Amino acid sequence: MSSIKHTVAIIGYGGMGSYHTQLIKESDRVVVTGAFDLLENRRALAEEAGYTAYASYEDVLADPAVDIVLIATPNDVHKDIALQAFQAGKHVVCEKPVAMSSAEFIEMQAAAEAAGRVLMVHQNRRWDEDFRVIREMYEQGTIGSLFQIESRVHGANGIPGDWRHVKEQGGGMLLDWGVHLLDQLLFMIDSKVSSVSSSLSFILGNNVDDGFDAVLQFENGIRAIVEVGTTNFITMPRWYVKGTGGTAIIEDWSLRGRIVAPNHESEKIEPTPIRAGVGLTKTMAPPSEGSTVLEDLPAAMEMPSSFYDNLAAVIEGTAEPIVKNAEVLRVLRLIEAIFEAAERNETVKHFDIYGA
Repeated sequence: MSSIKHTVAIIGYGGMGSYHTQLIKESDRVVVTGAFDLLENRRALAEEAGYTAYASYEDVLADPAVDIVLIATPNDVHKDIALQAFQAGKHVVCEKPVAMSSAEFIEMQAAAEAAGRVLMVHQNRRWDEDFRVIREMYEQGTIGSLFQIESRVHGANGIPGDWRHVKEQGGGMLLDWGVHLLDQLLFMIDSKVSSVSSSLSFILGNNVDDGFDAVLQFENGIRAIVEVGTTNFITMPRWYVKGTGGTAIIEDWSLRGRIVAPNHESEKIEPTPIRAGVGLTKTMAPPSEGSTVLEDLPAAMEMPSSFYDNLAAVIEGTAEPIVKNAEVLRVLRLIEAIFEAAERNETVKHFDIYGA
């Protein structure tokens, strides 16, 4: 393993910017040396934490000791900050969503390529343990072939913070949380999306969505339901997945969950009809005793590297990026298709998120 330490300056020392310092401390390949923020109090916080507090972004770019610019600002300025960094010969790590549109991201990619620098997007929730459990089930066929995947995050606190309420700055939950859930699905499922339908929620009266739901149909037959809500006082499970050999649920990020599968060693017994409301049903009756088995969730699929160790290896030319820019681009294009489907109030079928 290389002993080179790659130096990072953080642009935007708010909640996510300062959180990156904790993530970087877990790597012995990358180190934070400084930060810049437009707000004086945040620059003071960076200095208190032992980092150089740059007086301007120009000072960051002029510092030859800085290898990597980490962008953790509102979404609308990501592109301009990145383009200046590439012109100054810096590598770039950018928070998600990387840009306001797929066209902007293509421009960022072209600038990185022209400068011979690395551009990586911090799609960190590929490393979430709950997602890695679902990915293990998908890859290994733990409950047979998955045919429906439901992925949700719910809260009751509304849209967080300042600029996330502002459309011009890239606010709204589709861009804030949807980008994570969609990235997970496209990273996991080895098939193209053939259609999408969606709706956006504006319950709280902002000019950006405070939630959304989308239904994705993949060419291989998988149907995915994705939902984000910020007005949910009772939350639904983080994951609910159905396979040809059982059903699995993960309640939350603490990995409370289970698998219920058919008991193939049991003689098939027809369920006893139950009274349901004012009628009888056999179809919706619970399975007969002994006809199913309860199983634990599998261990999470391992990732080959942490984000920042992978970044260092990519810069050194010894590894491929785990978060590839082509994958980031297709997520942005899918988000654009979801916005289009919601605006038109119809299923969108003829779109290409996989082109160059």
